Amino acid sequence: MGKARRKDRESSSVCSDEPKLYLEEAFLERKLADIDLRVLVDLPAGLDYNEWLASHTIAFFDHINLVYGTISEFCTMSGCPDMTGPQLREFLNKKKGKKTRVAAPQYIDYVMTFTQKTITDETVFPTKYANEFPSSFESIVRKILRLLFHVLAHVYHCHFREVVLLNLHAHLNCLFAHLTLFDARFHLIDSHETEILHDLVVALKLLDGAGGTTGAIITSASSITSGGGD
Repeated sequence: MGKARRKDRESSSVCSDEPKLYLEEAFLERKLADIDLRVLVDLPAGLDYNEWLASHTIAFFDHINLVYGTISEFCTMSGCPDMTGPQLREFLNKKKGKKTRVAAPQYIDYVMTFTQKTITDETVFPTKYANEFPSSFESIVRKILRLLFHVLAHVYHCHFREVVLLNLHAHLNCLFAHLTLFDARFHLIDSHETEILHDLVVALKLLDGAGGTTGAIITSASSITSGGGD
């Protein structure tokens, strides 16, 4: 099992595109330190590109797993029989070349289990000085970030009301902003994947017309300490 765990509790969650609660002005808040987010995503001079990808990927996993953990009791087989996101997007589990429909808790457990196993594999995410990153490292990071984005999309689509009730929406928005701007900087997630939350990108004023970061973003997603998870 991955780090995300689900309690056996029935859920009445209804996944619907209308209305999109996460687009309401009252819930577009972003918290934490007033740090220009571009400082967090730009590759520092002299730092290895793969090291930068690795550190951010691990951080995204930890924070997304933490946020999902706080609402996982509401994400049940009966309440979320399909892994869905905004715009009626459905995420299918791909195993042995075959795509299959699975419930959201199953899909997310796979994501967290796969990611945890990968980032703790010394041959993929090396921590010892003499070990090198594999030649396929960026493609592995791309897959992980794509899957983690699916989790965020599902949380926004099906569980944002619970996020608000737990007063974690500002943390979730902050995390989404961090991932969005990191992706905008290094182009790691296909736009076909991210387009389903483009309206939230616009609402949070994360990108300018050319797809670059706006100078108005002053927030940090580096220290989410919300309760729950694991």
